[in-house]
Amino acid sequence: MQCAWAATRTKGTYLRGKYDSLVVRRGKKKALIAVGHKILIAAYFILKDKTAYKELGYEYLQNLKKDKQIDRYIKKLTELGAKVELKKEAA
Repeated sequence: MQCAWAATRTKGTYLRGKYDSLVVRRGKKKALIAVGHKILIAAYFILKDKTAYKELGYEYLQNLKKDKQIDRYIKKLTELGAKVELKKEAA
């Protein structure tokens, strides 16, 4: 839990983003437990697969939410009979 507490205090990391998204719904203590669980899962797979840790970044969760929300709205619009055409924007 000490590692989870320290991870939530770092800026611009995936674990901080996960904590921030959970603390609103679950509270500080449960969010901290969830972040600790994420660290344990990551440590298990790092040791099992012998790979390096890849930091996803703070924006990873926000971008994931946006993509899911866009897909959900497109599906809803097509169910209502609207014709939806996606345009790829240059990054």
